[in-house]
Amino acid sequence: MNSAPYAQRRARLAAQLGPDGIAIVPTAPERPRNRDTDFLYRHDSYFYYLTGFTEPNAWLVLAGDGRATLFCAPKDLEREIWDGYRLGPEAAPGVLGVDEAFSVATLDTTLPRLLENRGTVWYPFATHAGLETRVDGWLQKVRARVRFGALCPEQQRDLCGPLDEMRLVKDAHEQDIMRRAADISARAHVRAMQTSARMLRAGQEVREYHLDAELLHEFRLGGSQYPAYGSIVAAGANACVLHYRADAAPVRAGELVLIDAGCELDSYASDITRTFPADGKFTGPQRALYDLVLASQDAAVAATRAGQRFNDPHEATVKVLAQGLLDLGLLDANKVGSVQDVIDNRSYFSFYMHRTGHWLGMDVHDCGSYVEPTQVGEVSERKDPLSGELIKNRPSRILQPGMVLTIEPGLYVRPAEGVPERFHNIGIRIEDDAIVTETGCELITRGVPVHADEIEALMRA
Repeated sequence: MNSAPYAQRRARLAAQLGPDGIAIVPTAPERPRNRDTDFLYRHDSYFYYLTGFTEPNAWLVLAGDGRATLFCAPKDLEREIWDGYRLGPEAAPGVLGVDEAFSVATLDTTLPRLLENRGTVWYPFATHAGLETRVDGWLQKVRARVRFGALCPEQQRDLCGPLDEMRLVKDAHEQDIMRRAADISARAHVRAMQTSARMLRAGQEVREYHLDAELLHEFRLGGSQYPAYGSIVAAGANACVLHYRADAAPVRAGELVLIDAGCELDSYASDITRTFPADGKFTGPQRALYDLVLASQDAAVAATRAGQRFNDPHEATVKVLAQGLLDLGLLDANKVGSVQDVIDNRSYFSFYMHRTGHWLGMDVHDCGSYVEPTQVGEVSERKDPLSGELIKNRPSRILQPGMVLTIEPGLYVRPAEGVPERFHNIGIRIEDDAIVTETGCELITRGVPVHADEIEALMRA
C-alpha cells in the first residue's frame, strides 16, 4: 500500500494537537451476529483515514510532535489459519509508515506511559462505547506515578472536531476512489433497470429481491467490498417509505421502482437513487411528477458551487417543487396561497419531507459540520410553522472545492383528502453525488441515465 497519504494526514492532525497533546484513535470492534458468527467486519472510518489499516483490534496513538504508535493484533500462525493474515507489530512500521508498533495485548500497560507528561488527551467523543471509561483507567495509572515525577493530562478534548474538518474536503486520492465507486454503482443501477424490463417482457415474476441481487452482483463484480448501506429497492407504494429496505414485494408493470443503492469501494461510499418504470414506460402522471423532481434537481445542481451555501441547493429545490405542486393540483392555491406562502408555511412538507443532500465520503452520511465555522456565533430564532418548535438558525456551510455532497430531491404522494387519485402511491427520488468545484460541481454518478426519455431508451435495449 501507499502509506504517504495517511502519513500526511497524521502530520496535519498532529499540528493541531498542540506540542503537549496526544490523540487516541481506536478502530471498530468486531460485532457478534449470532452464536459464534460475527457480522462482516468494517473498520472505523477515523482510524482508517489516519492509517489505511483494515484489521480489527487496533489502536493508533498520535503525539503532538507527529510520532505515531500503532497497537495491533500480534502474529499468531494458528489463529491466522482460521481468521486470516495478520500484519503484526513487527511489520507494521514498514508497511504503514508509523514510528513504532506494539501488540495490542500490551495496550493497558504501554499507553499510560505514552500519556505521561502530556497536557491534553484527545479522542473521538461519543463514538465508541466504553472508550471514556478506558481513558479514565489509563489516566488513573498515570496519576499513580505522580510521586515519581509523572504529570497527568489536565484536559480531554474531542478529536472529532479537527478530524471532521479534515475529512470534509476530499483530496485527489479520495476523489479518484469516489469516482470509481460511483461508476460501479451506476452500472449496478443500469443492470437493475434492464433486468426489471427484460423479466417483465418475458412474462417472469419479478420481486424486489431480484433487483437487489442484481445490484449486489454488480457491486462485487466491480471490485467493491460491500454495499455502502442497506439498499432500498421499493416497488409501487413502497417508494413512499423513505427508508424502505429491499424485500419480497412484487414488481409490477405500470408501477414505478425506486432504487437507492451505492457500493463502498476502498472505504469510500457512493449513493445513487433512480426511479424508473418497472416495464420501461412512464405513465402520464408518473412522467409529470418525475419531470418536476428532475427540474428541481437541475435547480439544485445549478446552485452547487464554491462560494454558495450548503442550504442553497435545498432552497432552489423547494422553490421548483412548490411551484410544481401548485401547477399539478397537488396543492390548492385557494387553500395554501402563493409559491412563497407554500415555502414559508412548509405546505410542501406532506410531499417532500427530507433535505436535498448530505455530505458523502467514507461514511454515506459523512462527518462535517453543516454550519459555517466562521459564523457559528451568528444565531437567529424562528418558529417552525408545522411543529411550533423554536429553531435556532446559524449560517450554513460555505461550499469549498473538494467537498462532496449528494443532491437528492424527491416527491412522495400518499393517498389523502384533496390529493388527485392519479398521483396516489407514486414515490420519486433522484440522487446524484457531486464534487464541488470553483465554477460548479462535477456529477460523478451520471453513468446511469437521469432523463425520462433516456431511461426508457435504456430499458428498451
